[in-house]
Amino acid sequence: MGDRSEKSKMLAGELYRALDPSLLQERFKARKLCRRYNAATEDELDLRLRILQELLGSVVEDVYIEPNFKCDYGYNIHLGKNFYANFDLIILDVCEVSIGDDCLIGPRVSLLTATHPTDPDLRRSGQEFGRSIAIGNNVWIGGGAIINPGVAIGDSVVVASGAVVTKDVPDGYIVGGVPAKIIRHCTENPRNS
Repeated sequence: MGDRSEKSKMLAGELYRALDPSLLQERFKARKLCRRYNAATEDELDLRLRILQELLGSVVEDVYIEPNFKCDYGYNIHLGKNFYANFDLIILDVCEVSIGDDCLIGPRVSLLTATHPTDPDLRRSGQEFGRSIAIGNNVWIGGGAIINPGVAIGDSVVVASGAVVTKDVPDGYIVGGVPAKIIRHCTENPRNS
């Protein structure tokens, strides 16, 4: 059995070389599509949808992402129905990013599957790896939040603005802070919601 491709290692969450020529070409393609998407006007909703359908792994028609949107590859991103993302969404999708139905994402949110070894010699070798992100249904991620590699966010979660989510979040909770911690269950004190 021959050597595995850098792409297959990347998708498996193993150490891989991001400067592999085939991966570079795939990232260039995604950047071109993102640039076309971001240049489309607010009157060109059909064009934006067609670009997202070409760029992303799976997308349905009731999806809207405000420009500017940036991603690494696109094909690892899977969006559920009724998805809205505000300005400046960044998704580093070296591994899968799955987002459920009825999700809202605030401005300047980053979903980051890419990471690097902590060992300095290994990091200097140019290898990196990733961990998938899974976001459930009916999730609201506030502006400026960062979702780190390998995090799973349950259904009906609220991520407070500016939070840095480093650990999984169970269904129905509000999290906030750096690093994010559980603040309360979403059904507690609903008058202030």
